[in-house]
Amino acid sequence: MPVNLKAPDPAALHAVRGVELGIAMAGVRKANRRDLTVVKLAEGSSVAGVFTANRFCAAPVLLCREHLAAGQGIRAILVNTGNANAGTGADGLARARSTCAALGKLLGVDAQQVLPFSTGVIMETLPNERIEAALPAALADASPTHWALAAEAIMTTDTLPKAASRQLQIGGKTVHITGISKGAGMIRPNMATMLGFVATDAAIAPALMQRLVQEAADASFNRITIDGDTSTNDSFVLIATHQAGHAPVTQLDSGDGAALRAALIDVAQQLAQAIVRDGEGATKFITVQVDGGRDVAECRKVAYAIAHSPLVKTAFFASDPNLGRILAAVGYAGIDDLDQTLIDLFLDDVHVAVKGGRHPAYAEEQGQRVMKQAEITVRVDLHRGAASATVWTCDLSHDYVSINADYRS
Repeated sequence: MPVNLKAPDPAALHAVRGVELGIAMAGVRKANRRDLTVVKLAEGSSVAGVFTANRFCAAPVLLCREHLAAGQGIRAILVNTGNANAGTGADGLARARSTCAALGKLLGVDAQQVLPFSTGVIMETLPNERIEAALPAALADASPTHWALAAEAIMTTDTLPKAASRQLQIGGKTVHITGISKGAGMIRPNMATMLGFVATDAAIAPALMQRLVQEAADASFNRITIDGDTSTNDSFVLIATHQAGHAPVTQLDSGDGAALRAALIDVAQQLAQAIVRDGEGATKFITVQVDGGRDVAECRKVAYAIAHSPLVKTAFFASDPNLGRILAAVGYAGIDDLDQTLIDLFLDDVHVAVKGGRHPAYAEEQGQRVMKQAEITVRVDLHRGAASATVWTCDLSHDYVSINADYRS
């Protein structure tokens, strides 16, 4: 059961001028389910992406990097679920190229102007013939309003589709931002997430796009973990169609640039947190905040040590305030000169540990009260400096094992 997460209201997802989405049933893995999404982009759109740091990356990740580097201008995105096309060698790469060529031919664009994305089971042959046969149906279905359907069509073990939308004013014009993501397991992104797509009709100088997508990823998808595993297919893409009608944003430190960046990050954070809330078997949404570090990197190192710990995560599932597990994770996070006598630990409003030891006023009942909540904040103060970092995670339940044991059946 997702933690305080609801399916998106299609009416609340703004259409983005220059973007059309079409969905079809290709039978990639299972019959009679929406598993193919085509996103058509207006000519002149700018696209940037960040991809998995996993060296065993999937064929579509290799092609996306190649096609973006070619610089021809991306005109379409092709997403299939049910098959990751990872661990498939030269054959998988050839099949991914074939799908790009087929869609490019239907749209009258070069194959390098298509970005392919796949998600699902690893080391299985991509049924590209089924995908290509369903492309005409997906294109016939294309509409600016199909964001919610697309969010559903890219799901794998997700229990709910994930989407977010914002609008703001730039230069007197209304700008729309809408995004979708998928992911529920194999989540410890090392750049972005399983799959995430955010589009805006804002006019953004192309030179800013890569910086924007990286900043948005670092503030959102690079701050989540469910099980500590980095996927072979992680991809996060930012699209700007330039059709809002305002003068291009050329500096992110201008008033309009800062507002646009904040709105994009807000959408990305909603999508990233939705993944954690829908984590496989999750019953609790946990914010881990580490303050007082010498730099952000060491704060994130401590936050992830806590968020990845199976002992910490199972304690949260059991509502057991066995909080020494958190202090242990802080200690093994890898800060060699950490002074344990300076550390404070808080569980929501409860001061659990002070100067490295149990707070004199802390009572077990206080910890139990907080641990029973569906949403919990863990805060650690290292008292080493002024840096901070936040990571979002979930608990680890029996259902996580069951879901992943049965994943391929």
